[in-house]
Amino acid sequence: MSTNEHGVDALLPGRLGMVVRLVSHPGARLALLDAVNRYADNLEQEPGTEAFVVSLDPEDKDVAWLVEWFTSSEAFEDHRKADAFADLMKELPNLLSQPPAILRMDPLRMFIQKDLVDGAF
Repeated sequence: MSTNEHGVDALLPGRLGMVVRLVSHPGARLALLDAVNRYADNLEQEPGTEAFVVSLDPEDKDVAWLVEWFTSSEAFEDHRKADAFADLMKELPNLLSQPPAILRMDPLRMFIQKDLVDGAF
C-alpha cells in the first residue's frame, strides 16, 4: 500500500469479495436500505470486513447493490457468523422480492482519492 498526495493505492492479494444485487418488493427500497444501513452501523464487529459499499441502481428504484470484500476466507466466515449479519438475514426475506444475486470476485487493486481518505468530501 502506498499513500501519496493523490490518495491511497493498494494491492489486495488474498482478498475475497462479492457484488450483491438486492431487489426489494415494489416501492420498498427505503426499508431495504434501512436494514442494510443498520447492519453497516455494526461493521466494527467484523474487523476482517475491509470494504462495504451500498449503492443505488439508477435505473431500477427497487434495486440496491452491495460491494464488499474480506481480508481472507476466515474473515468471510467470521462475517457470516456475526450477530449483525444474522439479524440482517432474518430481515431480508420480508424485504426482498427475489433471492439476492451474488457474484464472487477476488479484489486485486484499490485506489481511493485523497479527499475521500481525508474526509473532505
